[in-house]
This record gives sequence, C-alpha cells and structure tokens, in this order.
Amino acid sequence: MPRDPGRSPPPVVVKLGGSLITRKREAEKLRPKILARLAREIAGAEGPPVVVLHGAGSFGHPSASRFRLARAPSGPEEARARARGAGIVAAEVRRLHLAVLRELVNAGAAPWSVPPSALARNKEGRLAAFEGVPFLEAIGRGTVPVSFGDVVLDDGWGFSILSADTIATALVPVLRPSRVVFATDVPGIRDPAHPGGRPIVPEVTEALLGRLTPDPRTPDVTGGIRAKAEAMRAIALAGADAVLISGLSDGALSRAIRGEAVYGSWAHAAAA
Repeated sequence: MPRDPGRSPPPVVVKLGGSLITRKREAEKLRPKILARLAREIAGAEGPPVVVLHGAGSFGHPSASRFRLARAPSGPEEARARARGAGIVAAEVRRLHLAVLRELVNAGAAPWSVPPSALARNKEGRLAAFEGVPFLEAIGRGTVPVSFGDVVLDDGWGFSILSADTIATALVPVLRPSRVVFATDVPGIRDPAHPGGRPIVPEVTEALLGRLTPDPRTPDVTGGIRAKAEAMRAIALAGADAVLISGLSDGALSRAIRGEAVYGSWAHAAAA
C-alpha cells in the first residue's frame, strides 16, 4: 500500500551506519556521545516525518561472519549451527536497537520499534517479501518508526542477513520519501580510480559502481561500500534522492532531514 500523499509531507528515511554508532573493532561497543547527538538531531529536526534505520556494527557483524549467515550453508552440520547463530545475532542486534530507542526517547522523540524479522523474508540471501505498512501506520500515529539490520528467515538457507540498506530500498515504493540519508563515519564515497587524495564523488553513477570493490581489511557481511552505492542507485531509480554524509559532522544530519543540500555523495532521482 503506497503512502497517501494527502495525509502528510513525504517522510525522510535516515539510516545510521553501524560503523558510526558503534566501534566495529570492539565487540558490542557503543559510541554513546555520537549516538546521543544524532538522536537529538533527529528529534529536533523540524520538517517532514522521519523513519530511522540503523546498522548492527559491532553488535551483529562478528557473529554473523562467524556463523556465515551471509552465504549459503555448506552442509547439514553448518545448517544446524546456523540456527543457533541466527539466535545469537538476533539477540545482539536487539541490544543495540534498545540503546538507539533509549537515546531517541531521551532526546524527546517518540520512537516505535519495527522489527524486520516479523515483516521480511529472504530467499538465498536476497529479499523475497517485505511488509511496509507498519511503517506507514507508525508515522500516521505520530511516532518515529525505528528498524534495523537483522537476521530473518530464508526460504533457501534457513536464515540470512537483511541489511538496513536493503530495508531502506524496500521502503521507497511504500513511503515515497523525499530522500534517504545514509549517515556514516565518512564524508562520502571516495573514487578508487583517483590515487592520493581520492576525492569524494559528488554523484553516484553506474560507472562508479564498476570501480568499487570490497576492502578485504574490513570485512562486512552486508556488502560494504559497493552494496551501499548499489542501494543508493536503486533508491534513485525508484524515485527518491539518496545521499551519503558524515554523521560525525555536527548538524549535518539535521540539515539533511530539513532538505538542505548537504556535502556528501548523492544519487539524485532525476539523474538516475
């Protein structure tokens, strides 16, 4: 069910990166001051309704990698261990989720948890079914829907990872947001074709996707920067602007929510 444009202005979807709100090299370690400030920027931003998504960071990625939840099980033994791994990852990401909800409450917002495991289903690691109506209903009741990257049932593999970036993409045809803001720990996407300084790329294009490759030094079960760039392109093709900005810069997120042209890498709907 698509959003009724007459009910409210188009929302803004905000995705808080796991590497921004947690220390990814330390198990289940928050960056509390950063998370609290981002919550205040979300709660205090005047303008459209906001939907918040967040990554798992150090609360889910290590266990997801350990139990190989981002790839097909290799045999019956791994399939049995996978079920336990799914339970462990689900518990870990919910501990982070509660911290995000708590900071939004402290900041004065009215967050409403929308767990993706009850709304989504994968097939062989790819999203196969998604129910977005609960997000619409939460917005309609004056709350801030909050969801997160999670482990979900998988019709081929038993369980697999559903990233918050994929959720952001799936929400576009349902919510018809004006923009999707990816707040990360970097100021934008750097072009690997440029040596030395590697300047920030202002526009995410198909040509850029071909130049992006995973960094083996920083394994990411959700696909890393290339997967994020692919999600931004998909969002733009679906009719919404997408931008990747630094959440470490005070006020950048609140300006992006208000609709300002914030410094970062963009995938514009008109240019898709």
